Amino acid sequence: MAKEEATFYLVREEALPEVLHKTIKAKDLLKQGVCSTVNEAVQRVGLSRAAYYKYRNYIFPFYDLSRGKIVTIYFLLEHRPGVLSQILTRIAQSRGNILTINQGIPLQGVANVSISIETQGMSEDIETLVNALSKLDGVRKTEIVGQS
Repeated sequence: MAKEEATFYLVREEALPEVLHKTIKAKDLLKQGVCSTVNEAVQRVGLSRAAYYKYRNYIFPFYDLSRGKIVTIYFLLEHRPGVLSQILTRIAQSRGNILTINQGIPLQGVANVSISIETQGMSEDIETLVNALSKLDGVRKTEIVGQS
């Protein structure tokens, strides 16, 4: 019998049931070394061992999947000098490798930009980088639009 190919979905955190939130928290406690055993981690978050083992291999943060991948980020930027330069500098600081930059002609004071980044070798996860980019002056919107 042929093995079925896995299907993945990108789901917002607030849509997840509590058992999956707790599974993620337990995995984080183990990964960070706060807890040294599964038993300790599941007790701390209020989750059964059975539920942890049932879901642990099926739920993980987006940024775990994005390591060593190409991620495309969409931006809506104010049309003024230095805004795109700030973004490129911040990506370079995180050791992201920029592969492509596509920018539309500015209309009504804003420009659409998409940047594809190779994440292998980055010093931080993509979620942290995107959050930092969204806070830069002149950045009105950021959104991850693709990953390969």
